[in-house]
Amino acid sequence: MKKIPLRKCIATNEVLPKKELLRIVRTPEHELKIDLQGKMNGRGCYIKKDPEAVEIIKKRKTIEKNLEVKVDDSFYDELLRVINNE
Repeated sequence: MKKIPLRKCIATNEVLPKKELLRIVRTPEHELKIDLQGKMNGRGCYIKKDPEAVEIIKKRKTIEKNLEVKVDDSFYDELLRVINNE
C-alpha cells in the first residue's frame, strides 16, 4: 500500500492529501507564485481548493505571516481564478 502525502491547509488547519491542496511558493527572488505542479523551488505553504479558504487567508494575512512577503489583492484574485477553473 502506497503512502499518501498529507499537508496542512494554512486557512482551515485541516490535514488533507496533498492533491486536494494548492501550493503557494515564495521563490528565492521573493516573488509569490502559485505552484500547480508542486515542485517549484522556494518556501511553500498549502491552501484548500475552496474560495472560502482564500477569504480566510486574505482576512488573517496568513500568507504574509507564513512566507514573510507582502501580498497584493491581485494575487488573491489570481488564486480564486485558479481554484474556480479546477
